[in-house]
Amino acid sequence: MESVKSVHSTLQLKKRNPISFSGVLKVFKQSIVLVLLFLLWEVAPRTGLVDAAFFPPISEVITALWNLIASGELFTHFLASIIRSFSGFALALVIAIPLGLLIGWYPLARELLNPVLELFRNTAALALLPVFMLLLGIGETSKITIVLFACTWPILLNTIAAVGNVDPLLIKAAKSMNIKSFKLFLKVILPASVPTIFTGIRMAGTGAILVLIAAEMVGAKEGLGYLITYSQYNFQIPQMYAGILTIALLGLLINQGLTMLERKFSKWKQPVNE
Repeated sequence: MESVKSVHSTLQLKKRNPISFSGVLKVFKQSIVLVLLFLLWEVAPRTGLVDAAFFPPISEVITALWNLIASGELFTHFLASIIRSFSGFALALVIAIPLGLLIGWYPLARELLNPVLELFRNTAALALLPVFMLLLGIGETSKITIVLFACTWPILLNTIAAVGNVDPLLIKAAKSMNIKSFKLFLKVILPASVPTIFTGIRMAGTGAILVLIAAEMVGAKEGLGYLITYSQYNFQIPQMYAGILTIALLGLLINQGLTMLERKFSKWKQPVNE
């Protein structure tokens, strides 16, 4: 009886103190290298290890970042990049996922389209940037299109692979229950494919920002890529690094957001904690 009360009191204590020592230790392990990196970034220019004119301390970069935020300039460039990248990314989702499910489900479609897929998957999106600019101009259309192209292939190829790699035992078990083909696809194939599809979505989400930044460095009047290039040309080095740091944080937020969505849509795969 005493042992039961002890276990009960321990559980109550855990509920009252959700921040455990192991959780704090985990956060410390995950952040220590990053903290040391920022410390090195601050110390190296000030001690002459690197030229401070070309690699300013992190404190100056943060000051420049704050000034950009306070003036509203960063928001303008940030919004322009987000709208472009989200537009291309959303179009890629709408096109690539249904097409990938179709190609993965029908072997004939996969055999017919495989040579074309192999050709374009090995073509770098930035290599086609001059082509898109010639055909679509230097405006918004070419930038959204290059993001669409870059995002389509990781989503499409991972979707095809996801459908093709579903456990055959699941399919046999479902067919043994006389489930119709459409219901089999909807209830078995699609849920089992979600984790692999999200791998492609996460790759595309990060790639959307990287490709767009490169595109904005050519023929743009606003955007984070333009901000970096403009700052470099005018030798505003702390501001340039502030733009780079913003892109890094944006990529991190996008990846974390997509990871949370993946967990939500893949709850069946998550272990149950008792």
